[in-house]
Amino acid sequence: MRVLVVEDQPKFLSFIQHGLEEQGMTVDAVADGDEAYELATSTPYDIIVLDIMLPGRDGLSILRNLRANGSNVPVILVTARSGLNEKVEGLNLGADDYLAKPFYIEELIARINTVLRRSTGGSSNMVKVGDLVLDIAARNLNNGEKTVDLTNREFSLLEYLMRSPDRVLSRTQICEHVWDYHFDPGTNLVDVYVRRVRKKIDLDERPSFIESVRGVGYRLRNS
Repeated sequence: MRVLVVEDQPKFLSFIQHGLEEQGMTVDAVADGDEAYELATSTPYDIIVLDIMLPGRDGLSILRNLRANGSNVPVILVTARSGLNEKVEGLNLGADDYLAKPFYIEELIARINTVLRRSTGGSSNMVKVGDLVLDIAARNLNNGEKTVDLTNREFSLLEYLMRSPDRVLSRTQICEHVWDYHFDPGTNLVDVYVRRVRKKIDLDERPSFIESVRGVGYRLRNS
């Protein structure tokens, strides 16, 4: 899951970023409204956590322009103010949820999961491809009746592949989504992690779940 967090208080921004990253999410954290809008219009995020009071563009302005330009990315508004009018305005502009400061990180994670379930029309917590069943909330993977232990990064890699079964994903795409690298790390990082995941999920008598596409990247078989 790739998340844009927009918050102008450095300590609170760091608090949210670290809390979400501990859940295996890839987080872009920014404190300026203009930079946030540029990222929101150029990067495919799964959800945006958006403070209302910001330098540059304010949160409501960012939300208004995103919706006016046809973006349906889910948005959770965050503010220190509790006025009803501001909440109503945000929801009328197309916000998917509203959270008042201060809050526990567990509450934000629960709100994110709820919003994504609504936006996808189902349970975003469960991803199933063949015998693989990934429980995003519990951070569990089952391969048939077998439970598989994955590190956070391995879990994020497999989730990214499972959300796009049979689609070829380049090493660059995987680096951007799983590691938040917008550059070539100059290593075989992706290949190393793919090998680790294969060892944990593949069965001896079956072809690998994750197929190599020569010169491009990888895809997860949907069969």
